Amino acid sequence: MRILPSSWLIPLLLAIALVLGCGKKDEAAAKAKAATQVAAKVNADEITVHQVNYILARNPNVKPEAAVDAKREILDRLIEQQLAKQEAIESKLDRSPDTLQAIEAARSEILARAYLERFAATQPRPTEEEVKKYYAEHPELFARRRVFSLEEILVAPQEGLAAELREQVAKARSMQDVASWLKSRNAKFAVNSGVRAAEQIPLELLPKLQEMKDGAIRLVEAGDGRVDVIRIVASKPAPVDEATAMPRIQQFLFNQRSREAVAREMKRLKDKAQIAYVGEFAGGAAAAEAKAKAEAEVKAKAIAETTAKEKAEAQARAEELSRARKAAEAKARLEAETKARDTSPKPVQLPHETIEKGVRGLQ
Repeated sequence: MRILPSSWLIPLLLAIALVLGCGKKDEAAAKAKAATQVAAKVNADEITVHQVNYILARNPNVKPEAAVDAKREILDRLIEQQLAKQEAIESKLDRSPDTLQAIEAARSEILARAYLERFAATQPRPTEEEVKKYYAEHPELFARRRVFSLEEILVAPQEGLAAELREQVAKARSMQDVASWLKSRNAKFAVNSGVRAAEQIPLELLPKLQEMKDGAIRLVEAGDGRVDVIRIVASKPAPVDEATAMPRIQQFLFNQRSREAVAREMKRLKDKAQIAYVGEFAGGAAAAEAKAKAEAEVKAKAIAETTAKEKAEAQARAEELSRARKAAEAKARLEAETKARDTSPKPVQLPHETIEKGVRGLQ
């Protein structure tokens, strides 16, 4: 065997030492990096920073200045969860039928939600023209937005009550009058009050409130037999300009578009799938569809009746105003004619003697 000279041996040993040293440094750096990804150790298990950040990301309402405290709270919850999980495994609960079924149900839900969220995210964002159109078509939410202080009486469904209540509301001077009448009829109702901005009010109700003045009382039929009596105690204008509203409108329209797209996608999946209801659920789909259709028809009919009733009432009010205007014009005309007659020159009444003298003179 050839023996290397010492002049070769020393550099070789140094090179090996350097390589080994670098390897140890790289390994140490890797361990240090891995350690920085660990947020806590719970017995033999670890909770990572990624787990904490994932949960934090699912709570978008957390403000940046509160993120540190939120992370600590999330980590504490994860530690408690991990401890409980370890005890469950120790007790072999992970093998029980109920737990296995719950795990499978959670897995199915997570996978289904992941697919639908990804599908929804692929929908096109609303265009600037669509956003501006929505702003222009909903002044009650933006340009003429108001903040309402409301009093409400929520009346439970009762046969024949709505028509009579409408008459009472039309002549009521206060909500107390309405409540007293409902008590006399043994009607079930609840009283509520509060301050609500336009966007906190159902879209189908908002145009009706927008027409009302402060102090006005109105009955609103919900369509399911329930009626609400609403009084605007006070209101104040709080308009939102187009520039401020645009991102909100865009997000709203995108969410609406995504929901509609998801509904269409689910219908498509159902249509192409082979679905068979068996056992006690046989015929359930047809029955459910018929029930949904019947409920939709009832709701549509109720809305149509309410709209027709409101239109008839508006027409009756317009006719009453027209009759009152015509009566006022006729009265004004009559008074003007009477005044004109009273102010016209009257014939001069001559004394009787003067008339006789004049007659004798003519003879």
